[in-house]
Amino acid sequence: MSEKITALVTGASRGIGAAIAHQLTEDGYFVVGTATSQDGARAIDERLGDHGAGIRLDVADSDSVANVAGLIGEKAPMPLIVVNNAGVTRDNLLMRMSDAEWNEVIETNLSGAFRVTKPMLRGMLKARWGRVINVGSVVGRLGNPGQGNYVASKAGLEGFTRSLAMEVASRGITVNAVAPGFIETDMTDALSEEQSAVMLERIPLGRMGSVNEIAATVSFLCSQHAGYITGQTLQVNGGLYFG
Repeated sequence: MSEKITALVTGASRGIGAAIAHQLTEDGYFVVGTATSQDGARAIDERLGDHGAGIRLDVADSDSVANVAGLIGEKAPMPLIVVNNAGVTRDNLLMRMSDAEWNEVIETNLSGAFRVTKPMLRGMLKARWGRVINVGSVVGRLGNPGQGNYVASKAGLEGFTRSLAMEVASRGITVNAVAPGFIETDMTDALSEEQSAVMLERIPLGRMGSVNEIAATVSFLCSQHAGYITGQTLQVNGGLYFG
């Protein structure tokens, strides 16, 4: 593989996804980052410069995903690295949760990873090398009240990771998941001091993680150093959960 490897990062417009996209450009990959809006895709384009490109993609929309190969092909070779990071939350207690709230989260967080990964496998199989990394969450193991849809999607993502890892291992493709704990993002910035204090009491390391720490974990899993790791979920949570 003499040409530069392309990495596809979904949900790359902000937070963890933006940090992953930046780190992978630092690692020497050409990064195609996705956003659900054209403005978001343009922002990714500007941020990555000559080292990447932004495209509009809604992972919950089959037609949008069907067009993604053509969009990527206009900008770079097909990806040998796929990072499924796109995700949404629609929190509600189960007794009050609507079908729409359940379905949107499952379709984006879990089914979206299936839709994006499937068409990218052909190139990896041909190259006999590839990396698929699914961004889960610590709550996929812990559970969280009011997030039955989100927790189910992230727990399902771990099962998807293990099964796909078994299917493609013989072709030199590894499939792993990264499960962040409480990470400093615009979402956690909105918490009150009291809410943050309660959260930090549960974390043995006594602090929230940074998006760069998640990006560094993804970077390692993409590297040749991680070539003998597959079907695993790496917990990056400050000791909130051991497993």
